[in-house]
Amino acid sequence: MNGTQSLAMLSFPALVLDGKDRLLEYNDRLEQLIGGAPASETPIRAIFSAWKKEEDSKLIEAAHGDKSFIFIESIQEKEGVRFLVGTETDELSRLRMENKELKNLNRELDAVIENSYDGIYITDHKGKTWKTNSAIERITAIPKEYYIGKTVDELVERGILKNSVSKKVMELKRTVSYVQKNYAGKETLLTGTPVFNEEGNIEKIVTNIRDLSDLNELQEKLSKLNRLNDKYKEELSQLKGEEGQRKGVVAQSVSMKRIFETADRIANIDATVLILGETGVGKDVLAKYLYEESVRSKEGEFLKINCGAIPPELLESELFGYEGGAFTGASRNGKPGMFELADNGMLFMDEIGELPLNLQVKLLRVIQEGEIQRIGGVQTKNVDVRILAATNRNLEEMVAAGEFRGDLYYRLNVIPIHIPPLRERKDDILPLIRMFLNQVNDKYQLKKEFDRGLKEFFLSYGWPGNIRELSNLIERLAVTSDGDIIRMDDLPPEYQRREGGKAEPEIISLKDAAEAAEREMIAIAVEKYPNTYEVAKALKTSQPTIVRKMKKYGIKFHH
Repeated sequence: MNGTQSLAMLSFPALVLDGKDRLLEYNDRLEQLIGGAPASETPIRAIFSAWKKEEDSKLIEAAHGDKSFIFIESIQEKEGVRFLVGTETDELSRLRMENKELKNLNRELDAVIENSYDGIYITDHKGKTWKTNSAIERITAIPKEYYIGKTVDELVERGILKNSVSKKVMELKRTVSYVQKNYAGKETLLTGTPVFNEEGNIEKIVTNIRDLSDLNELQEKLSKLNRLNDKYKEELSQLKGEEGQRKGVVAQSVSMKRIFETADRIANIDATVLILGETGVGKDVLAKYLYEESVRSKEGEFLKINCGAIPPELLESELFGYEGGAFTGASRNGKPGMFELADNGMLFMDEIGELPLNLQVKLLRVIQEGEIQRIGGVQTKNVDVRILAATNRNLEEMVAAGEFRGDLYYRLNVIPIHIPPLRERKDDILPLIRMFLNQVNDKYQLKKEFDRGLKEFFLSYGWPGNIRELSNLIERLAVTSDGDIIRMDDLPPEYQRREGGKAEPEIISLKDAAEAAEREMIAIAVEKYPNTYEVAKALKTSQPTIVRKMKKYGIKFHH
């Protein structure tokens, strides 16, 4: 049998024994495994430390050193000569393990194919069906077993398929997709994908079949739900609009909606914002909204300073802080200013037009360099503060008059937002009334309501003090009126005499008339000016007199 030549061709250990179990021939693989070349006719048990054969079995268990083998007598020749082939038991275990893993992999693959919602149809390179799944029965109404063993040509001939994706894949050697109606009349999407072997030839074709009728139905349902959702969103938006509130902000009028839409867009853009508008229009509300909608609300504080309410000699220390002993009365430990305290946050500088020229220079440095220097200090400190500024004054005219630095104005005027007065946005009045009245009712445990005539007055009135005046009047009416329904008669005399009021003027004493006029003028001045010094200057009287009169009439600042 050309023993030596035949054995040499084998990649696993092989040997030939005579009738007395002596070694006649062996191959290189056996020599490698036992670590040497045994002499001819050496007893096999002298080579292997163990050589065990069960009765009536062709399997032999052998051992050499730390290696174990399994041999099988595959050929029996004359005079007891046998041809044995074997393998290491470690190799055998590996092969068994690989076979087990392969079976597990096939089982998992079968489970994936079987549980796919889409139909799976697999053919060989000749178009003969090799495997399908249960989903194909749902889609085609034909049992999956019917496909097995049949070629795609046969399925086309029988009308089950109109076009063969598999044949097109074999022709083009690439993925192909068709949309067609199947035997059951359902619109399906078929996608055939080739599987190539190592030589680059198609070995199998996997076709995915998706029921588009189900998908189209789901898509239509989804479209209906989206349309319904949009409708609900619109209705909800309208309801919120009727309430006049957007996170505590009234924005029912077109102009205010645009302003807060702009605020949403710039909330996280670290540019300076200049908020313009009359006193009481809600500049501070917009500033707080910008802060709450920005990432800075999670990183730093929102601080507000009224540049017109603090004497100039104190304003610098409030803004920039001071070192210990910087001036008489200064704390020994010093004090941080607003810019340090607002680091990583926002600083709202209201009435920026009142900022003295010397501090305008320091503010410009903060904006340009991002650094501050305390009073009495020699070192600078970097700060990351977004500045929001507001004013009711015309800064351009102030620049022309030399009262405000032009370079600072252009630094502040990066994103200007003008809030219109309340008289120009009537749509906001009723939502504001409702919001303020609800707040007052909650605050004082009341159940007050406005009658129709009073609401009409609110809509027709000019509101020189804007939202702040409206809020103050509502609180005043709620706490001073007798019944739960607040009427025109409950309006203070000064409002009943103003244009737009419909109540008949009553005859009062000259003293009462003088006091009413005085109260009205002080109330208007308080709405317009930031402090009692400015109010006194505008009304041409002393500051102590204004303080006394405000206390008498219960008038307070609400800046």
